[in-house]
Amino acid sequence: MITYGRPRLITEDDKYYRAYVESFKLQRKNQKAMRPPRQRDLFGAEAEAALRAWLGERLELDERRILAYEERRNKRGVIKYRELDALHIADRSAWVFEIKASRTASALRRAVGQLQETRAILKLLYPNVRVTVLLVDTGIPTSTEEVEALMASDRPPPRRPELLSEVTLAVPELRLIERLEVEPDNERIDVLRFGVEDIITIAGAENLSLDWEADDEEPEEAEEARPTSSLYATSDEGDQDDDDNPLAAALRKAGLR
Repeated sequence: MITYGRPRLITEDDKYYRAYVESFKLQRKNQKAMRPPRQRDLFGAEAEAALRAWLGERLELDERRILAYEERRNKRGVIKYRELDALHIADRSAWVFEIKASRTASALRRAVGQLQETRAILKLLYPNVRVTVLLVDTGIPTSTEEVEALMASDRPPPRRPELLSEVTLAVPELRLIERLEVEPDNERIDVLRFGVEDIITIAGAENLSLDWEADDEEPEEAEEARPTSSLYATSDEGDQDDDDNPLAAALRKAGLR
C-alpha cells in the first residue's frame, strides 16, 4: 500500500529540488541522445506557457509549482517531486491546473489517476482541492463518421480514437465544462477544452510552432520508439501517446534539450 506524507510546495530554485534535477541530468549524460523535438512537442510547451499567462490574468497564481512529498511503500519512504502546471491558493483551498495538448481524448483517461494522486497529496495541506484540466485539442475527432473515415484511411491509427464525449461519459471522475467560472466540484476533475485557434488568439501564430506536416509523415515505428518516462511524474506513464508525453517539457526545464 502506498501512502503520502510531509507534503510541501516549493519553487524551482529550492536547493534540494535543484540537487534532484542535477542528479537527473547526470544520469542522462551517458544515455543515447534523444531525437530533436517535433513541432507538436514545441507547440505543447508554447500552449502551456500561453494558458498559464491566460490563467494569470484571471487568478493569482502561486509561484510554488513544485509539490514535494514523501511516498511511503513497505515502511520505506522516498522524497519525490511533482510539477503543477498552475496553482491558485485561496481560503485554505487549492486549485490545481493540468495543461495538456493532445490529439487523443484517451489522454484524459491516463491523466485521471495521477491527478487524483496529486489531489490526495495536496489534501494533506488544504481541505479543499479543485482540479481542472485545460485540454488543448490538436486533432481529436469530433464525430463517429470522422473516426470511421480515419480507421478506413491508408494509415489508420493502431487503436480506434475516442471522441471527447465518449471519454467523459465513460469516466465519471471527469466533468466537461464550458467556462472556467463554474461551481467547483472538489470530487471530480473539470475539463475545459481549447482549440488550436484559441491558442493562436492568445499567443499569436508567430509565437507558435504550427508546421506539423513533417511530424505527421513520420512512420509509426518512429512514434513507438520515442521515450515516455518523465522527470516529474511518479505514476506509470508507459502507455502514453507521444503527443501526451510530458518528457520533452520536463527535459527542457532541466536544461537537457
